[in-house]
Amino acid sequence: MHKHYNGLKTALLFGGLFGVLLLIGGGLAVGTGNRSFILIFGLIGLATTAYSYWNSDKIAIRAMRAQEVSQAEAPEMYRIVSELSQRAGQPMPKLYISPTQSPNAFATGRNPENAAVCCTAGILQILSERELRGVLAHELMHVYNRDILTGSVASAIAGVVSTIGQVVAFGGMYSRGSRNGGNALGMIVAAILAPIAAGAIQMAISRTREYDADEDGSTLTGDPLALASALRKIEHGVVAAPLVPTRGVADSSHLMIANPFRARDIGRLFATHPPMPQRIARLEAMARSLDGPEHH
Repeated sequence: MHKHYNGLKTALLFGGLFGVLLLIGGGLAVGTGNRSFILIFGLIGLATTAYSYWNSDKIAIRAMRAQEVSQAEAPEMYRIVSELSQRAGQPMPKLYISPTQSPNAFATGRNPENAAVCCTAGILQILSERELRGVLAHELMHVYNRDILTGSVASAIAGVVSTIGQVVAFGGMYSRGSRNGGNALGMIVAAILAPIAAGAIQMAISRTREYDADEDGSTLTGDPLALASALRKIEHGVVAAPLVPTRGVADSSHLMIANPFRARDIGRLFATHPPMPQRIARLEAMARSLDGPEHH
């Protein structure tokens, strides 16, 4: 596994998102003359972070209506995850299966001791054991790299920023008096730009972490082409059976190995996943760089 400086990325992510929150609070403080808004918005950010920290292993599971499964209920999935966990020297996570036919997989949990890996019924039907191994290794690396916690908290904060931005913009539109007109306009502009900035920060970090998990997961299995093959099947499967972007699923979509929505639904939600052809090309290049006849 490679060093991807995830600690630095995490610091930049949270610094940027909290900065956007404080920017909104500062704009509102200037517009109203009440500096307490800066403190209020900072506390909102901290409260959101704390909630996501303790519930990051439940939110996505609940949204996908997934049920925990035992070794007897999912022997192939259990065997693969157990083998990969032992190889990585990490504890065995809980396993879940979502009843949806849209092919996808995700991991949740703030650390390896509180982790869960979930596959949809659809992905278990279309992937071979070799391909499933590549997918599960990718998801486990998200846990080991602490991506799940960061992604969940970032998504929550970005959602808070968007909601607050809408409230501030609505309030600014109804501000009265020519003396405060300039401040009201500034509040509206800040409220519109803040959610865009928050989404862009979240998107940039999430895309980087997908590439990292592809690389690290393939290093764990020693088989990048297995994941590349799986990603092709998943992409086609999502086109045939996309998920509906309900609130809960949309909030959890950044955790999934592939964006679960139709292309026309991705734009408004910010595409947190890199383009699939680029991911596959990177994996194929990685396979060519490895020694061994199985990669030629």
